[in-house]
Amino acid sequence: MPIQLIDTHPHIISSDTARYPITPLGGKRSHWSVTRPVDFEGLVASMNAAGVDKAAIVHSSTTYGYNNEYLADAIAEHLRRFAGVFSVDVTAGDAPERNRHWVQRGLSGLRLFAAGSTIKGNQGWIAEAVTFPAWACAREFGLPVAISMRQEGLPHLIEVLTHFPGVRIVIDHLLLSPIEDGPPYRASAGLFALARHPNVFMKLTTNNIRRARSGLATPETFFGQLVEAFGSSRIVWGSNFPNEEGTLAQQVEEARATLSFLPARDRENIFCGTAMALYPSLAAG
Repeated sequence: MPIQLIDTHPHIISSDTARYPITPLGGKRSHWSVTRPVDFEGLVASMNAAGVDKAAIVHSSTTYGYNNEYLADAIAEHLRRFAGVFSVDVTAGDAPERNRHWVQRGLSGLRLFAAGSTIKGNQGWIAEAVTFPAWACAREFGLPVAISMRQEGLPHLIEVLTHFPGVRIVIDHLLLSPIEDGPPYRASAGLFALARHPNVFMKLTTNNIRRARSGLATPETFFGQLVEAFGSSRIVWGSNFPNEEGTLAQQVEEARATLSFLPARDRENIFCGTAMALYPSLAAG
């Protein structure tokens, strides 16, 4: 029986800018959202063509900032196939109320954009005391918190883990940590050190798949070490479509081929089991 596919990192962009105005985080819109946007209907068509069964759609903060209306509207009638991962300003005084609002709208995950293509600089705000009410709210609702960040921010993440050991944290794109040095991947020591925290999950995306043969790295040694360190039940796959170039079907095939060396049980966890654990609504039906 084929392994079910759940994509935990696609994005959607509406063509209706009057209803869903463009308000990118930090004032800088991502290049991909301008040059190759895909709306909800387009994502559904791409998923059907690629054989992707379900998805946890990640709000595009580089398009809409903290306005999650399009995501919430798009999946409102499709909550058996789709989960929604929203963004709020966790440094704001009303962050807990905003969390509650989006949960009531049917969204079931929180995402923090500490560093990425359009955001550089200090990542320390994720551990500032002003954010603790939002972290506590995530704990209260059982929200997994996905974080886009880089290795330089790991000391701040450790602070969060110390204060909120019960919050499940999903590290987007494996921190884009350097792997060119090859095994034992000392340049990514910070990434692998997170394995000691049982509430930390790893999200590997198309970028990681395509970088897996950089320098002295190979998929077998890098992803093999990742599975050995974290266990496949704490690793999840996401496409990052349409951020990454190529069709969703191409990205699915790349991921399947690259991870084909893993035992079937590990691949099942990475492609669907872990996603169902993080977003239980996707386990139904």
